[in-house]
Amino acid sequence: MPTLLRNAHVVDPSSNLDGVLDVALADGRVVEIGSALSTLPAWDIVECDGRLLFPGLIDPHVHLREPGQEHKETIATGTSAAVAGGFATVCCMPNTAPALDTPETLAWVRMRAEASAACRVFAVAAATKGRKGEELAELHLLRQAGAVAFSDDGDCIATPGMMSRVLSSVKATGACFMQHCQEPTLTRGSAMHAGTIATKLGLSGWPRVAEELIIERDIRLNMGIGCAYHAQHLSSGGSVGIIARAREAGLPVSAEVCPHHLLLTHDACDNYNTLAKVNPPLREQSDIDALLKGVASGVITVLATDHAPHSADEKSLAFEDAPFGMLGLQTALPLFYEVLVEGGVVPLSTLVTMMTTAPAKLCGLDALGLGSFRVGGPADCTLFDPSARWRVEPQALLSKSKNTPYGGMLMHGAVVGTWVAGERRYASEGSAQALQTSRR
Repeated sequence: MPTLLRNAHVVDPSSNLDGVLDVALADGRVVEIGSALSTLPAWDIVECDGRLLFPGLIDPHVHLREPGQEHKETIATGTSAAVAGGFATVCCMPNTAPALDTPETLAWVRMRAEASAACRVFAVAAATKGRKGEELAELHLLRQAGAVAFSDDGDCIATPGMMSRVLSSVKATGACFMQHCQEPTLTRGSAMHAGTIATKLGLSGWPRVAEELIIERDIRLNMGIGCAYHAQHLSSGGSVGIIARAREAGLPVSAEVCPHHLLLTHDACDNYNTLAKVNPPLREQSDIDALLKGVASGVITVLATDHAPHSADEKSLAFEDAPFGMLGLQTALPLFYEVLVEGGVVPLSTLVTMMTTAPAKLCGLDALGLGSFRVGGPADCTLFDPSARWRVEPQALLSKSKNTPYGGMLMHGAVVGTWVAGERRYASEGSAQALQTSRR
């Protein structure tokens, strides 16, 4: 049904839009943007009352777990959580079982997404067979099969020789390589950040240099290659300076940060709280401060969730044995809004760019018109109420798993609606409560 989003505060820096406007959607496309647009009787009118309207958010780093790990998440449940979080597009990581390392597995994901996904799903393919870092996958065939990027996410490509081959081969495809920055010999057996909490709990510590060393190595390897290189989920403050120097030198390097690395410290792991166990680990306030400066200065250009669902049984294991990861899709936008916009780190326009235009360019989705509002472009929209307040109830989240460290926490802002190709895939239906109490 054609839809008119009336009196929305439209924010899209890529189209120089920042003001109260109407946006008309029909046949999966944006057909008009302007003031006091007229409609036909058959149109669905959505009164936005000045709420914020963005191009549909894009998350370039999501774990949907299919195929092979359906007890954690499925494409259907994961994308339901995505649209509830305002994401119209997600890029799924290849650490599935089997890995997304053949055209056939990518075709299977595409088929499943077409049948069950609530939003657009694009695949990031494995760079090496089985993600083992030993033998190149058939990158050109994977690219032809629809891979929007390459990564062995969940594992770092550890050996310099293989990493050099990966960079050269990915460069030839025209895609980017996304690195999971973890030097394995420095983190073997490590469960959390190397700091006072790990010492207190008697756990093996995970040093910052394990992340920094890989980024420095990869940048040096890439100098004579020029592959688009993206550092995933930065956690160390020292990584910001490394990325900054590379970008200042004109190298094709970018980086992302996730909400938990901007909000939580290793203190959240105290008392063996496995809900706060993530890879890379939560670190210290000094790291958060450096990461925030990286966002403010434009060194970090992409915001992602690293949405990583795990079952309750898995997360109930001893801290050393429990898997790394937490949910992220439904809480990301409120957390980013609070920390970055309300916190005065960046203006709203920058936040929108980092969650729309920047990830679209990273994964080549801008060529499809995603990540921006254009007449004739895709009708993907996110309606957000920054004044709404709601408490996180893990069992009410739409992911199949419920492993969030934010249970009971008050969120600043709520997604009111998400449209994908002109269809409303999520409506809040009053679930965002106007609570006045402070965050616990």
